[in-house]
Amino acid sequence: MSQEQLQLQGIVPPLVTPLSARDALDIEGLGRLLDHVISGGVSGVFILGTTGEAPSLSYRLRREMIAETLRIVAGRVPVLVGVTDTAFVESVELAHYAADCGADAAVLTTPYYFPAGQTELTAYVQNIAPLIPLPMMLYNMPGLTKVWFDIETLRTLSAIDSIVGVKDSSGDMNYFAELCKLKTQRPDWTFLLGPEALLAEAHALGGDGGVNGGANFAPQIFVDFHRGLVSGDDAVVSAAGRRIDALQAIYQVGKYASRHIKATKSALSLLGICSDLPADPFHRFLSPEREQVAEILRKVEIL
Repeated sequence: MSQEQLQLQGIVPPLVTPLSARDALDIEGLGRLLDHVISGGVSGVFILGTTGEAPSLSYRLRREMIAETLRIVAGRVPVLVGVTDTAFVESVELAHYAADCGADAAVLTTPYYFPAGQTELTAYVQNIAPLIPLPMMLYNMPGLTKVWFDIETLRTLSAIDSIVGVKDSSGDMNYFAELCKLKTQRPDWTFLLGPEALLAEAHALGGDGGVNGGANFAPQIFVDFHRGLVSGDDAVVSAAGRRIDALQAIYQVGKYASRHIKATKSALSLLGICSDLPADPFHRFLSPEREQVAEILRKVEIL
């Protein structure tokens, strides 16, 4: 798929990584998950991101996830692969592996642990971009990486042709509004928002769609919502919007920061799609939390 074709609009779920055991991919579950989201109408899939628990996975397992995803998807939708790492060369090597497997784009957030300054971050992207053999989407995730892609940094980086857009998961809509203004410089860029409850606001600001975790288990609801926004169908937006609002309660189940991943995998397990096992150091929900998730899914009529 050429760079010109990778102007995404719509819902691109940040796929969980189904696990059958420690460092073991649940391949059958992955197949069911991919068929589930693709039949739900998504515009692409994004693997090895935050919801995909990439930093917690071995390099071997990341490569298996890439190869199996590309094999199963078989060209039905674009596949975006997270290549972020604390080590420059590991990101480059993973991007080459993804390209060899047939991926459509690499997704790169800021290196983490030692926070980079904006000057360092600009040089990092300028240095790595020529070595990434795929169109590249930048990923702003300051809540976990502790580093923002400042708007001025992105303005500078817009000179790099291989960058095709930005995914923003900051939840700061003033930032997202400024981000969308960069379309005056790069009208070909795609801007996608992470927090699913803000999808309508993002659309109004000029966003192109969402990378929404809830689309793992309820893809059709998110796809309907976005299509309603694009077509101006208020009835569809209202109906799907109520269900998305109700689904937000699953992210309040549990008490640790990992509850977002646990809730998403728990929902998928309840639907019979894949295992709910998260990567270490996290544990799956116990029965009381799992029943809370089930009750929410029943409320929105997907269980």
